[in-house]
Amino acid sequence: MIRRATRADVPAMVELVHELARYEKASQQCHLTDQQLLDALFGPAPALFGHVAEVDGAVVGLSLWLLNFSTWEGVHGIYLEDLYVRPEQRGRGLGKALLQALARECVQRGYARLEWSVLNWNEPSINFYKAAGATPLDEWTMYRLTGTALRAFSS
Repeated sequence: MIRRATRADVPAMVELVHELARYEKASQQCHLTDQQLLDALFGPAPALFGHVAEVDGAVVGLSLWLLNFSTWEGVHGIYLEDLYVRPEQRGRGLGKALLQALARECVQRGYARLEWSVLNWNEPSINFYKAAGATPLDEWTMYRLTGTALRAFSS
C-alpha cells in the first residue's frame, strides 16, 4: 500500500533514509533525526512531504519530496529528494508505485514536472527511471554550496 506519511511513520522513515545513505556510500553524511524529519514534515509550515510504502503493517519504502517552481511554465513541480525501498522488498512494484503517486500529485495539482537526481554509478536506479519514461538532463550539471564554502560565500 502506498499512502501519505503520518507522524507515526517518522522513526521508520528516518531509518530508511539512513539505509539509503549507506546504499549510496555516504552514511557519514547522513545526520537526520526523528525530530528533524517530524518538524520538516509536520511543523507549522511544512516544506517537505512524504509517501510511504507499507507491507504487512511495516513501512518498507518512502519518497520524500518538495515543491519547486518552473518560471518558464509558471507553475510548481515536484522535486523528489529521496526514493528508497528496502532491498528485500524490491521487485514488487513498490518503487514504481511510489513514483506513480508523485506523478499523480503532479497531474492532479496541475504541476508541470517531476524531477530528481541520481548518482551516475547507480545503474539499477537509472534503468528503473528510464523504464518509467524519464529522460536524463545531460546538458545540466547540478551545483551545491555546503559547509565551509557555503559559510564563506554568505559573508
